[in-house]
Amino acid sequence: MSLSEEEKKKIYEEEKARIEAREQIEKERQGGENTSTGLEPNVAGLLCYLGGWISGLIFFILEQKNNWVRFHAAQSIVVFGTLTVAGIILGWIPVVGDVFSWIIAIAGFIFWIILMVNSYRGDRYKIPWAGDVAEKMLASSVGRVESSEAARARAATESPAQPEPAKLRDYVEGRREARIAASAVAIAWSIVLLVFFHFFNQYVAYYHSETAGHVTTWTRYPFFTEEISLWLPILTATLIISIVGHFVLIIFDRYILREVIQIVLDVLGLATVLTLLSIFPFDFSVIPDTTSADITHIVVTVVLAGISVGFGIGILVRVIKLIVNLVKGVTSYEAKT
Repeated sequence: MSLSEEEKKKIYEEEKARIEAREQIEKERQGGENTSTGLEPNVAGLLCYLGGWISGLIFFILEQKNNWVRFHAAQSIVVFGTLTVAGIILGWIPVVGDVFSWIIAIAGFIFWIILMVNSYRGDRYKIPWAGDVAEKMLASSVGRVESSEAARARAATESPAQPEPAKLRDYVEGRREARIAASAVAIAWSIVLLVFFHFFNQYVAYYHSETAGHVTTWTRYPFFTEEISLWLPILTATLIISIVGHFVLIIFDRYILREVIQIVLDVLGLATVLTLLSIFPFDFSVIPDTTSADITHIVVTVVLAGISVGFGIGILVRVIKLIVNLVKGVTSYEAKT
């Protein structure tokens, strides 16, 4: 089967981008280019694998200078993300599921050691298939970064000149207003959740209607059970601390203070969601259709688990960014600019 000219061109462009990304990675490794985190490239490369796909994702987001490190971050995401998903799916298989899970765990451990050792040595160790995908990820992201830089450069030449001190002052002040607005929204949202779960949680329910004559009667079957009373005190404490914390941030707009409070609030949020997942005060059997009830149960469980993972990743990202900025001597918003 022959390829069209457009298909050949697309394949050529993808391969060209991948080769250029590979050459750039090798050039940066040999040249010892600085990293966004301030860490040595080989140390950053090791850390990309240390926490599996989570640390890979964190460094892929944080690292914007060194493509050698970004390659290892992307490869960590692909390798350990794939192994994690495969382990979960294969673990559901009856009887042999546990065997597959152990095989994947052993393979993951071997890859983990090999990749950390080679990255620390400064080698660009490439796993078949995963390395190709990582290079494509890198080539794609490099293209977007270059495009955004070109757009900023064009905007800088087209916009009227403004003295640097005034520009910096306006930028910092604008960001401060945005932070205050974000804290105000967080306070309002916390109050809404506080009121809803204490006084209106029974309206999260299955509604059934019956019509007799011209009169329709609705019956409500709440999803929450009495066990919600075990979770409400935890939710209440988290929301009240969130409200107080954001009031403090509105009054004292300090970089270190904000980051520490945000980390604390994220930890409390994670604990609250995990507690809800553990208690699971839901009764979906009130849904007449058994299949729908089972699907709802699975969806709620997956959503809560996803929120927990999101909180966990957010905490790791904030902690790493804070540590990196402290090492670099960044203790204020002005220094960050």
